[in-house]
Amino acid sequence: MQSGKLQNRIELQRMTETVAASGAVSGEWETYATGRAELRQAGISEFLTTYGEGVSNNAVFLIRWLPGVSVADRILHNGKAWNIVAIAEIGRRRGLDLRAVAA
Repeated sequence: MQSGKLQNRIELQRMTETVAASGAVSGEWETYATGRAELRQAGISEFLTTYGEGVSNNAVFLIRWLPGVSVADRILHNGKAWNIVAIAEIGRRRGLDLRAVAA
């Protein structure tokens, strides 16, 4: 992974739930990590599986390795939220390949 390609600032967010005194449960996204990522457009296989939605709704974010990232999390990049749909480890704790769909 080349650090010069990590040009995009991102935030990793996780849903947290709070319970009010009345018993109502509300959830909100909370940032648990910030960093830099390389943003790549999704490949042809993702384009073919979207059934005409367009490639702009799919992206691949390459980040340095971070423990605990899951598909329940999301990425915030330039004010746009991206839901993580797949995670692949690059090397041995070298980086993560996060495949995401626009929320």
